[in-house]
Amino acid sequence: MKTFGAIEAGGTKWVCGIGTGPDDLDKIQFPTTTPEETIAAAIAFFRGHDIAAIGIGSFGPVDLVRGRITSTPKAGWQNVDVAGPIRAAFGIPVGFDTDVNAAVLGETRWGSAQGLDSCIYLTVGTGIGGGAIVNGRLVHGAMHPEMGHIKLPVSDGFAGVCPFHGDCLEGIASGPAIEKRWGLAAGQLPPDHPAWPIEARYLALAIANFSCVLSPECVIVGGGVMQQQQLFPMIRSELESILNNYIAAPAVLPPKLGTRSGVLGALVLAEAAV
Repeated sequence: MKTFGAIEAGGTKWVCGIGTGPDDLDKIQFPTTTPEETIAAAIAFFRGHDIAAIGIGSFGPVDLVRGRITSTPKAGWQNVDVAGPIRAAFGIPVGFDTDVNAAVLGETRWGSAQGLDSCIYLTVGTGIGGGAIVNGRLVHGAMHPEMGHIKLPVSDGFAGVCPFHGDCLEGIASGPAIEKRWGLAAGQLPPDHPAWPIEARYLALAIANFSCVLSPECVIVGGGVMQQQQLFPMIRSELESILNNYIAAPAVLPPKLGTRSGVLGALVLAEAAV
């Protein structure tokens, strides 16, 4: 059985792994600093290992053809070639996609969406992003889905925090948006805080929109904000109310793979590259 390398390239940290799946994954993580330092640390991890290919799931937006990060708000990472240096270092195939597309691949292969032909993975943390599989294939078009930047109704005048769009979904429901609105990080707010019904409403509105367009069998919601487990029943209740029995609400689930969805999905990208 071939062994693969995997990189979950996040805006806060990179997770690198070697293996064939959840049972034998050997991984490390390190902070995302400069592109030069971060990419070099990943290359150093893979040195000396017999791997057939490397898969990269990256924060974005990205250019899927050229393997580059493009117009990210993360300072110093605009227009950075990620796949090129990795490919040049090892001379093996490199698969490249978004971190959330990698996560939905991981959850479909081994996690909460195992055996399903259609699902969405939505991450809610420092940013918000989503990846989708429809009829067993990742959704791509002119680029990749940017689910975190849809517009939703904002009833309280909150301007949002997205540097590009202000009050898009990411601008009003991400971790930084919660902290801006309430003065405390999401992890510091108690379960009965008034932030959570608002958060659940925004996420349910987003999931309703995605469901009407993509018809997923389930929506997996991960990321740091979703460590607040009380959000799941609140989102499900809001989603049922919004859809109002017009269509069936998809299952809304936590990721079975936990924090490993992205790096395991990058193994699937590596396998596909071969």
